[in-house]
Amino acid sequence: MATETAEIGDKGSAVDQVVDAIRRLMRERNLGLGDALPSEIELAAMFNTSRNTVREAIRMLKAYGIVESRQKVGAVITDRRQQALMEQFSFALDISAESFLDIQGFRRLIEVNLSDLLFEHIDDAGIARLEAINDAMKLAPDLSDAAECDFEFHVTLVGLAGNQTVSQVYGILQPLLQRLMEAGKRSRAAVDSAYDDHRDIIAALKQRDRIAYAYHMNRHLHAGLQFIQPSNQPRQI
Repeated sequence: MATETAEIGDKGSAVDQVVDAIRRLMRERNLGLGDALPSEIELAAMFNTSRNTVREAIRMLKAYGIVESRQKVGAVITDRRQQALMEQFSFALDISAESFLDIQGFRRLIEVNLSDLLFEHIDDAGIARLEAINDAMKLAPDLSDAAECDFEFHVTLVGLAGNQTVSQVYGILQPLLQRLMEAGKRSRAAVDSAYDDHRDIIAALKQRDRIAYAYHMNRHLHAGLQFIQPSNQPRQI
């Protein structure tokens, strides 16, 4: 079988040319998020260039947030540009009562209305995953770990609905949502409250009770407001 080759342009440095060639290759092969690029050796042969040049091109694509390295797989297509923007936005955002209600209002539109999809797709294994995450949150050694478990609970819940677009949106919003959850986990009482709410949500899922699910999810998404410092009060340094 003949080795596949690809044209590279004449403009720019050798590394820039390979970057452009890799991006064309991605389009021509219709490669998407999660797909692996050919190995460095294969790319060097395809573009008739050195492996070092390919390696530098891959590093540039990593800097752009277009690919990332994964063990035993190599360079995998990703897109962290939106997530990087969201990280910057979440860092600058002042978590106030107003911003809390705004963000939780968005989450309510998504998570409350996932009940039909959840009832259709969730199984005993999914329920067990949610219970394990909730237990880990309650036993988390510090509040930041508890906030991570809280995010994991909700992103897992969304994933169990089987809608990839919604799951990708939550992945992009992770820095913002996790910061919000950290703001709402400033005491062990807040963690215990979230644990009880999660348990009620899981019970509604087990019973396929749409009304109970909507009630407990709504209550849970609003409950954290009591742990958010009002925006008109000065922060304690």
